[in-house]
Amino acid sequence: MSIITQRRISYFRHVKNHNYFTYITTNRSKKVLYTGMTNDLLARLNQHKSDAYSDKKTFAGKYNCFYLLYWERHQYVNHAIEREKEIKGWKRFKKENLINKFNPEWRFLNDEI
Repeated sequence: MSIITQRRISYFRHVKNHNYFTYITTNRSKKVLYTGMTNDLLARLNQHKSDAYSDKKTFAGKYNCFYLLYWERHQYVNHAIEREKEIKGWKRFKKENLINKFNPEWRFLNDEI
């Protein structure tokens, strides 16, 4: 085994599994959809909720988008970012189709994560 192969094996043994999430939230009336990305989904939802009840500095806070409808996990941050950008580029009907496949009743999933 070459020294380069040994170094690669050693490097990948130290790579940890990470959790990154791409998610879609909405407001209570389900009129607004917000797409985001985070490494701590529960904390991010709490941040959105906190902002909605206080300063309303963010889009999610301004439109009260802290009700989780959809999420997906990624191991690598760049995959989550790419997916977030992809979904943000979609028209609403395509986002609705994605949500419908994952959560057909459009239940708020905040208590299930």
